Amino acid sequence: MNILTTKLEGLFIIEPDVHGDNRGFFMESYSSAKFAELGIDFPFIQDNHSLSVETGVLRGLHYQLNPKAQTKLVRVTAGAIYDVAVDIRKESSTFGQWVGVILSEANKRQLLVPQGFAHGFYTIVPNTQVLYKVDEYYSPEHDRGILWSDPALGIDWPTSKPILSDKDQKHPLLKDAEINFYMGAIQS
Repeated sequence: MNILTTKLEGLFIIEPDVHGDNRGFFMESYSSAKFAELGIDFPFIQDNHSLSVETGVLRGLHYQLNPKAQTKLVRVTAGAIYDVAVDIRKESSTFGQWVGVILSEANKRQLLVPQGFAHGFYTIVPNTQVLYKVDEYYSPEHDRGILWSDPALGIDWPTSKPILSDKDQKHPLLKDAEINFYMGAIQS
């Protein structure tokens, strides 16, 4: 397993070892022991699975406030996404900065999105399925978001007209969002 660092502290791209032959492939997408050896030790408690039927679906930018913040381990089992994480930890030197990465069924990469980051993705192909582990249950009262097109973030999405849920169309700008994350307070 290979861990790639990003410009945002705590945000990692994970490349699992894939063993393939003429029959197909095998890989461990998650091993708590191997992740712990690499310094990634989160108590994942739930798996989530989404299907986006159309190309151009954008989901995000989502996060949950403390004390129900979530770390996510995101991967794609069918199709491909442009996956984005935004640092929303106050006092962080990279507050408001983002990283975007292609996750696909072909490259088998995963993105570890720690607490203190807003997360969203855009589907590049139809019938894309995204699976992600979380270390906290969904909490409607802690659920928050940031507008995907916030000009202060300047995210280079592959579209200017995504397919959005009603909820995702109404998120506030980062400057108006409720945030209770502080640098150095990442919980595991």
